[in-house]
Amino acid sequence: MRVPNVDRCTDRRHIMPARGAQTKPMAAVSLPYPPIEPLRSGMLAVDALHTLYWEESGNPHGVPVVLLHGGPGSGTTPQHRQFFDPAFYRIVLFDQRGAGRSTPMGETRDNTTALLVADMERLRMLLEIDHWLVFGGSWGSTLALAYAQAHAQHCRAIVLRGVFLCTPAEIDWFLHGMGHFFPQAQADLLEGIDASERHALLRAYSRRLFGDDAARRLQAARAWNRYESRCLHLLPHADEPQDAEADAHALAVARLEAHYFLHAGFLEPDQLLRDVGRLHGIPATIVQGRYDVICPPITAWRLQQAWPGCQLQLVDAAGHSAFDPGIQAALIGAMDRYRDLGHFGPAAGA
Repeated sequence: MRVPNVDRCTDRRHIMPARGAQTKPMAAVSLPYPPIEPLRSGMLAVDALHTLYWEESGNPHGVPVVLLHGGPGSGTTPQHRQFFDPAFYRIVLFDQRGAGRSTPMGETRDNTTALLVADMERLRMLLEIDHWLVFGGSWGSTLALAYAQAHAQHCRAIVLRGVFLCTPAEIDWFLHGMGHFFPQAQADLLEGIDASERHALLRAYSRRLFGDDAARRLQAARAWNRYESRCLHLLPHADEPQDAEADAHALAVARLEAHYFLHAGFLEPDQLLRDVGRLHGIPATIVQGRYDVICPPITAWRLQQAWPGCQLQLVDAAGHSAFDPGIQAALIGAMDRYRDLGHFGPAAGA
């Protein structure tokens, strides 16, 4: 598999990469690591309602890395382990509140960004990890930034993909703007929504997703997820299956995304840009698809401009998905570069 236009910097001196976006052709392709199984896993009760699934794989004595999945609500998959060299990294995956194998699935009560950040700290302490590399994409980039700004002293490095700051403008774009590029997907999202409600799709869909009619909830969740999945990749992909398991996942994702969008991510206005100075001294890489319609590159650009020392890596032949070949190769390449530095040193603020 050949992937054009992915930066492949291997200079060991570049612990703090130069400011600016990188679009140089790479010399070699970074392929996924082979599938692996967890070494151990468990369920962590974080309060009386929520219990989180977590797992570890790779090298139990290696450099810890925690992956933050997107959504909110999508959960982790076995393929997420394959971004990391299992001989070097101690790979920590977990499903956030209401997502994946965490219980109860799709639950929005007691589900806020601050609580997710606190959950990460509980998991870090449970696993007796002092410092870890934080790796997150899409909504996972939002949570990664919120966590790192609250606990910079525990972050060795940060790798982000498809940056999303959960601002009202980004949320409006998701629901009302992506139709400029995917008009049929937008038209299908609007189908069944009264003309009087179409100017405020988030409210219209929330009424259906959180209403009492189970059939209407599922119909809305399917439409929401189909819309997002059709805008996810650079090239078209098949629609998601509609079996019972997929329906449960669709309900969880749609309800949790709407929940967080309704509350602007439970963040103050421009909080993640405002507090980016707290990340000074932490090595960081942003991998961004140039044709990412879900999270347009301007957001990653704004973040990088406010964050000296952070490298923005634009991947030309890619959309939003972490599994678009160019994005996948760039993420693996970024993790391999941190591995090849030979050391990580203390976390910022330590």
